[in-house]
Amino acid sequence: MAMTISVIIPTLNEERTVMVTLAHTARLGFDELIVVDGGSHDRTLALVETYRLSTQHSALSPIQLVTAPPGRARQMNEGAKASCGEILLFLHADTQLPGDAKPIIDTTLADRRMVGGRFDVRFDRPSMWGTIISRMMNWRSRLSGLATGDQALFVRRSIFEQMGGFADMQLMEDIEFSRRLKRKGATAALTATVTTSSRRWEQQGFLRTILLMWTLRFLYWAGVSPSHLAHWYKAVR
Repeated sequence: MAMTISVIIPTLNEERTVMVTLAHTARLGFDELIVVDGGSHDRTLALVETYRLSTQHSALSPIQLVTAPPGRARQMNEGAKASCGEILLFLHADTQLPGDAKPIIDTTLADRRMVGGRFDVRFDRPSMWGTIISRMMNWRSRLSGLATGDQALFVRRSIFEQMGGFADMQLMEDIEFSRRLKRKGATAALTATVTTSSRRWEQQGFLRTILLMWTLRFLYWAGVSPSHLAHWYKAVR
């Protein structure tokens, strides 16, 4: 029997991207979509609420809109509290799942040894640097067993609750969570691919951005506080 899956989408000033992601995801057969806004000052809330009302009697996935204090970890934890699915899938507002994401997750987690997993990632605008970097991201993730938020992390609710959700961190909450998740059991590194926006990479340049991200991760592993790293991360936001 297929498991119920809740998709949780944290947002903050995502008026340019959230509607494409929401409309695409609502057609994929998930049991519910939960948008968790962290205090947007643009039209994100109005757009999501209008779409939610226009689709509430349709065959699309039902949509719930909740608010939370800003911070991706806090928002995702609030989304988990508001959800009812047996599986929680955390999706960035600028990332699109493959069309068969739901049956892929069902099949993967039919194996009770699996506690969760993530997808491979690619960028929405083909380029040499984009291809190289996405392949490196997927290879690194597969080798280390760690996942980033861009890769659409999913986890059994029971495991998520045992872990206490995401740590309340300003940065690296995805890496920290997936590191703890590995201790709970096997995690799936799916070859199915999500497509994420390259906008932030293109703004600062692919090479500059990946070097900064590697530096931030090195400093995090070296013990630098995520709150300090968050100030540097703003350079690529």
